Amino acid sequence: MAKKNKGSPHVQLNLNVRGLPQSATLAINELSAQLRSEGRHVLRLGLGQSPFPVPQVVVDELKVNAHQKDYLPVRGLRELRGAVADYHRRRSAVELSAQDILIGPGSKELMFILQLVYYGDLVIPTPSWVSYAPQAHIIGRQIRWVPTRADNDWRLMPDELEKLCASDPSRPRLLILNYPSNPTGASYSTNELKELAKVARRYQVVLLADEIYGELHFRGQHTSIARYYPEGTIISSGLSKWCGAGGWRLGTFAFPPQLRWLLEAMAVVASETFTSTSAPIQYAAVRAFSGGIEIEQYLSQSRRILRALGRHLSRRLRLAGVHVPEPKGAFYLFPDFSPLREPLLARGITTSEQLCEVILDETGVATLPGTAFGRPADELTLRLAYVDFDGAHALVAAQQIPPEQDLDHRFLEMCCPNVMQAAEVLQTWLQR
Repeated sequence: MAKKNKGSPHVQLNLNVRGLPQSATLAINELSAQLRSEGRHVLRLGLGQSPFPVPQVVVDELKVNAHQKDYLPVRGLRELRGAVADYHRRRSAVELSAQDILIGPGSKELMFILQLVYYGDLVIPTPSWVSYAPQAHIIGRQIRWVPTRADNDWRLMPDELEKLCASDPSRPRLLILNYPSNPTGASYSTNELKELAKVARRYQVVLLADEIYGELHFRGQHTSIARYYPEGTIISSGLSKWCGAGGWRLGTFAFPPQLRWLLEAMAVVASETFTSTSAPIQYAAVRAFSGGIEIEQYLSQSRRILRALGRHLSRRLRLAGVHVPEPKGAFYLFPDFSPLREPLLARGITTSEQLCEVILDETGVATLPGTAFGRPADELTLRLAYVDFDGAHALVAAQQIPPEQDLDHRFLEMCCPNVMQAAEVLQTWLQR
């Protein structure tokens, strides 16, 4: 029998957890805060947190329900589950009922529990959100990476999914499809979604559609793949991104009746872990998912601002020789600096981590390396989150400009000065 090392508590760690670093997005946020406390001027393009305030009508609902103190049902407040089902019927034309909805303390927690109860491989197109793979490692699931290409705007193509599935047709798989994408800001056309749905159906892939940024499609034209593969798609959403309420920690999963067994298994685990989601937050979330003119105006202005910023920042980077597609939604860019590999090599920069560190040190712009999103270390990619601005101020200013008019450079300079400065210093640094 192996002896226990009483002097080192680390031997007691689960092997799947040992060696895992802190989430890259949280780490860069803490580093940025530390540098600012030391007097450094840091332009924070690292953490992807919504810059906008929670809509006032939702805040008011939270105040009214602050007294709610009882444990709610494990699956969530029935009124909220009904509101979420109605939301998906309105937005995605997917027929659901309150019985098909599971509420959790953030979609991140629900994703972890889904991987815990489902027995198949986890299929992740890269680049992908930073926590999908670590969650699988913690649980001990097999990960199948599907690398995407810059010339496809980093989107998963149907033939790439077909190739993976055809290699072992009967193997159970859980595919995560996140769009608009973190980290790229890319989305899918209707035809692409239909073709991906055909492949998923052919191989009976369970598809987790992570649509947390769906309402931030810049044209308000997000389409759920559940419309084309309803029997095998779980839709993930929540309040963190489109409602500006990341700290409220409320996520939603919508299941088709054919996957009710997965919902029930997750509810069992939930009953033994988080028990139920915060009661006041759930009551307030009913108002958020019910929509209405106030919510629509809030979303419309949020999209205008993010669209203008994404276009400006991507254009400045392209002028400096970087490959970056214009984003279609969310608040991210995933620029590829490989066209500048030779001059960067002359500076001793050969990896995305080095590139990230040098840019932070020499320009004060905090970003994240492509390795945090599943890309090779020698691929010179970074993720930029253009959210370092006062969202409340920007929303008020945008309301003064006619809705049919694009927000111009003057507006961005006035309302989003840190992001504009980051774009300028990055372009200058690259060109120099």
